[in-house]
Amino acid sequence: MPTFIMLSTLTPEGVQTVKNNPQRIREVNSEVEQLGATVKAQWAVLGRFDFVSIVEAPDESTMARVSLELGSRGTGRFETLSGIPIDDFIASL
Repeated sequence: MPTFIMLSTLTPEGVQTVKNNPQRIREVNSEVEQLGATVKAQWAVLGRFDFVSIVEAPDESTMARVSLELGSRGTGRFETLSGIPIDDFIASL
């Protein structure tokens, strides 16, 4: 299944939501599963982004739907990258 790297930045509203209810992060991960993708790993990070998530989805359309749904809530901004396993990348060269 294709792997995507999702970089997330909380809006001020999103920061307040997470501060008031930290478990909301896990609830969103469950909602991602309902949209057809799976959060395989996730880190809170320091710097330009607040979270880095490794997400598996059947295809780019599913991942686009996940990004659109999450972004439409106004609690975060998302940048999604398509991950290519290094062995596949090397083989393609």
